Parts: sequence; C-alpha cells; structure tokens
Amino acid sequence: MIDLTKGTPIKVILLFTLPLLLGNLFQLFYNFIDAIIVGHTLGKDAFAAVGATSALNFLVMGFAIGITSGFAIIISQRFGANDLEGIKKSYVTGFFLTLITSIGLTVIAYAFSLPLLEWMQTPKDLIADAHDFLRAIFGGMIFTVVFNYLSNVLRALGDSKTPLIALIISTVLNVILEFYFILGLHTGVFGAGIATIIAQAFSVVYLLIYIKLKMPLLHVKQQHFKLDKIEIHKHARLGYPMGFQSSIIAIGSLTLQIVLNKLGTDVVAMQAIGRQIDQLAMLPMMSLGLAVTTFTAQNFGARQYKRMLIGLKHSVIINVIWGILFTVVLLVFNQFFSGLFISHKETKIIQLAFDYYLVNGAFYWLLAILFVVRSFIQGYGNSLVPTLAGIAELLMRAGVSILGLFTIGLIGVLFSSPAAWIGSVVILVPSYFRITKDLKTKSEQNLSIL
Repeated sequence: MIDLTKGTPIKVILLFTLPLLLGNLFQLFYNFIDAIIVGHTLGKDAFAAVGATSALNFLVMGFAIGITSGFAIIISQRFGANDLEGIKKSYVTGFFLTLITSIGLTVIAYAFSLPLLEWMQTPKDLIADAHDFLRAIFGGMIFTVVFNYLSNVLRALGDSKTPLIALIISTVLNVILEFYFILGLHTGVFGAGIATIIAQAFSVVYLLIYIKLKMPLLHVKQQHFKLDKIEIHKHARLGYPMGFQSSIIAIGSLTLQIVLNKLGTDVVAMQAIGRQIDQLAMLPMMSLGLAVTTFTAQNFGARQYKRMLIGLKHSVIINVIWGILFTVVLLVFNQFFSGLFISHKETKIIQLAFDYYLVNGAFYWLLAILFVVRSFIQGYGNSLVPTLAGIAELLMRAGVSILGLFTIGLIGVLFSSPAAWIGSVVILVPSYFRITKDLKTKSEQNLSIL
C-alpha cells in the first residue's frame, strides 16, 4: 500500500497512478476485445449493434459504479485520519448499499432494456443483437458493480496493485471465453457479453479472497454488521450524488446516440469506433483523476492542505500534456486506429471516424483539466458541484447534438461532446478557486500554529 500523505506529492501520485493506468488499460482491453472480435468475426452490423448499447450501458452501469467511488472516498478520508474502526464500518456500509443498489438496477435494466432500445430509435437491423448483448451484461451486473466497489476500497487504502492483478487475470480469461463463445459455440454477441460477466465474477472472488488473507484493515467482526443509520446517510449523501452525476452524463450520451441512430448504420459504427478511441484517450486522464481523488481525500483527512494544492497543480500539467500528445498521434495514425475495429474496405466509416477524431481531439486538453479538477473536488468531499457540472454537461451535449442535426448535420452533432466538456468546466472552475482559497487559508493557519 502507498500512504499518499507522505513523500513528494507528484511522485506518490504517479506511483499510485501507474497500477491504476494499467488496470484501466486492461479494463479497456475488455471493451477492445469485444469490439475487435465482434467487428472482425460477426461483421459490421453486429459491431454497430454492440456500439449502439454503449450509452444505455453507461447510463445504468455508470450510476452503480459512481456510487462505489463515493463510498470509497469516505474510507480514504478515514484512512488519512487513522480512523481504523471507521474504515471497517464504512466498508460494511458501502458493501450493503452496493449490493442493494446493484440488485435493484439489475431488475429495472433487465426489464426495460428492449423498450429503451426501441425508444432510442436503434436501427431495426441492429436491435436484436443489441438486446442480446444487454441481456448478458445486465444479467450479471452485480459482479461488475461489486468488483468496482472492492477495487475502489483497496485503492482508497493505497493499494492500487491488487485490483490490477485481478484485472489482468480476468482479462486473459475474458479473451479465452470470447473466442470460445463466439467462434466455438457460435453464440454471437450474447456470448461476448456472457464472457465478460464470467470474467468479472472471477475477479470478485479473487478480491474477496485477497481481502480475507491480506487486508486486516478490512477484517470485520459481528458488531460491524449492525448497520448505523448515520453511517448509511453519510455514505448515501456522498455516493448517490456521484452515481447520479454519472447517470446525468450518460443521459447526454444517450441523447447523442439517439441523434446518431437517425443517421444510419455507418454513422452508428463510426460512433462505436469513436467511443473506443475516446476511452483510450481518457485512460491516463481518468487514472490520474482517480489517483487525485484518493490523494486529496487522504491528505484532507490528515489535514495536509498545502500538499493537496501542490499535487493538484502538477497533476493538471501532466494531464494536459497527455491530451495534446495523444491528439497528435491519433491524427497522424488515424487509419491504423480505425482499422483495429473495422475492415479497411469500409472507407466511408473510416472517413467519418477521422472527422470524429478531428473534432474531439482538438479538445482533449480541456477534458484532461476536467478529469483532474472534478476528481479533486470529489476527493475534497463535495459531491454537489460535480453533480451540477454533470447537469451542465447533459444540457450542452443534448442541446448541441439536436441543434447540430437540424442545422449543419453530422459535423455539428460531433461538436456536442466538446461543448459538454466546456459546460462542465465552466461550472467546476468557480468551486475550484473557492476550495483552493480555503485550503490556502487553512494551510497558513496550520503554519501559524506551528
């Protein structure tokens, strides 16, 4: 484990980020394997069908996973404050809320996935495969959500390596199962979803065994299972707004997907490729953001206010540099990236994908700032402002995508994501200045006491 309250701020942040980055890379590899195998073995329509589910999948999964991030922030703050009993209480409370939420969402998502696909105006030639894929993913949602909760708990305690190991093992298992279900049993996109869920279930078992054998901080006794209303309220107050924030952002993506569905299968396939590339671009940004959340929460608990500001500044600089470099590489090697998911014979889709890269890539540097600042505010314990930023993101993405469709067409629609990032940053910036001013004041007060 890494104690983020000690050592050079940016050094410990980067050391903590590296396993997160590798872990998120393997998580992304899950999605890449689905896309590559489906795209090259089942064809363009099956690939587009899986892509058409991404926004709806994000809507449901994003909420569930968002709440686990909020629960883990409380654990991280208590770890920084050396509150060992509080950590155990938080672990049990968060686990309980995670299970209840994932079960409820499974029932709702499983029942309404087909009506939602129809409401989204998914092309008729894609809807059957899209529904099959969602049935598999939503049917095993509890494993995905619990895995993310356990991973977030371990990261909150400074252990970012163990979730990485679990992901590596389960990713290898996922690849094997993908080929077995799709090429061996010919189960189509449903098999792709089942393979992912089985791999996630294995990772849950692995983490539970690890916690039992190696993490005495999380070894709970009978008294810890007596649920406390105050604890439940405290976790719900931070966790559910973060889940709601993810859902708000997802609704914006859902609106964009509906608009793109109106433009035909080729455009849906372009969006499927573009989302994969966006995830690749966001990977280091998101990983550093997760590290900043834990770093901020631990140091806030330890009252290391000046240290929080130093870590924030250096993290923003590093993230922005990545955003610019990735854009350059993406534009130079655009055909290579598109060719990973679709045949080079699909020249129309590849050209559409290049337009997507041009528009989004020009704003990746802004997205880099968004990830760090939002994570910093969340680690500070403020869930309201990121939620308001999510609402701004929703309004901007939905508004620009609809306006673009009826004015200048596809290019206008593509500008909806950059517009969403701008809207979110505009909301976050005032809070950022207010919090940093407050931290500077507290830091000066600490120095005067000394």
